[in-house]
Amino acid sequence: MVSPRLVVTALAALAALGLAGCGAPHAGPPNRGPPEVGVVTLQAEPVTLTTELPGRTSAFEVSDVRPQISGIVKARLFQEGSLVKAGQVLYRIDPATYQAAYDQARAQLASALANVATTQIKAQRYAGLVKINAVSKQDYDDAEAAYKQAAASVQQQKAATEAARINLGYTRVTAPISGRIGVSAVTVGALVTADQTTALSTIQRLDPIYVDVTQSASDELRLRREVDAGQVSRGGLGVLAVRLKLGDGTDYGEEGRLQFTDVTVDQTTGAVTLRAVFPNPAGLLLPGLYVRAVIVEGVKPDGILAPQQGVARDEKGEPTALVVDSTGHARLRVLRTSRAIGDKWLVADGLRAGDRLIVEGLQNVKPGQAVRAVPAGSPPSAAPVHGPPGGHR
Repeated sequence: MVSPRLVVTALAALAALGLAGCGAPHAGPPNRGPPEVGVVTLQAEPVTLTTELPGRTSAFEVSDVRPQISGIVKARLFQEGSLVKAGQVLYRIDPATYQAAYDQARAQLASALANVATTQIKAQRYAGLVKINAVSKQDYDDAEAAYKQAAASVQQQKAATEAARINLGYTRVTAPISGRIGVSAVTVGALVTADQTTALSTIQRLDPIYVDVTQSASDELRLRREVDAGQVSRGGLGVLAVRLKLGDGTDYGEEGRLQFTDVTVDQTTGAVTLRAVFPNPAGLLLPGLYVRAVIVEGVKPDGILAPQQGVARDEKGEPTALVVDSTGHARLRVLRTSRAIGDKWLVADGLRAGDRLIVEGLQNVKPGQAVRAVPAGSPPSAAPVHGPPGGHR
């Protein structure tokens, strides 16, 4: 038989449990509302378009120093590797034989001048005598012919004298251009000839200096189409600025100008050659140096720049982005980007001015989801917590 005391105790316990269940209903997890995302409002702005291309330097002017006559080198009058001026004497070839030839030509010219004087006087005298039949017509004709022959001999001797003078001047080998001269291929005592294939030395003008770079022909065509369509404004040759990065990664201190674009595409590489000219007052750039040229191609007046952290790739590899629409929902956009500029993408299609691009909190958002947009970089705010009504008081 059950004790009355135990029955009363059990009933009391059941009543207590019932009251506890009615007074404190079970509460589920709180609803925190739409996720917070950081956005950047895109604006149209002028964007300077640049491209970085590999290239090498080449001398502005190059000239080989060659002898115009044959002879023995008597002196070398420059220091290898030094700067020389146009017209400066570099070598002296033994002038003895050329001086003698010049003196002989001058003497023969003097003899011809003396002979023409006597023949002229004789021809003039016979011209008067033939009129009175004092001399025969044949004698007059012979005297006139002798004078003309003597006059022609004078012209011939003048030409021979000038040639001898020029050859004598060639014994002083001068610099054809100003620039830095290289190694001498001959020494004092060497025999040089007028038709030798080896240059005595080479002079290169290095200030200014050329930089030749190559660019894909397709990129050049794309840029021209954008210019023709008015999407990019571009200056002419001699206006576009070019900067240099040296082989060690440092920037060259002088700014150059694009001077020339080749009209022929290399069939093996599909590239065209662009030539820029740079000032080189300190002689830092030497011919054959590998550099990278940063060329200002033009300015896009209404470019849209999207931060790279706001652009992802889908399974097809296409760039995508999430924007917040006017209703506060995240919308997926498929983009077309043209190039990276710093830490941003230049967007050609898919975004426009005024779009609010999500750059923070992307991992918590799906397309079509309601979000709470705040300016990117703002400190995180406490999201409101919504619980069910009738909570414990």
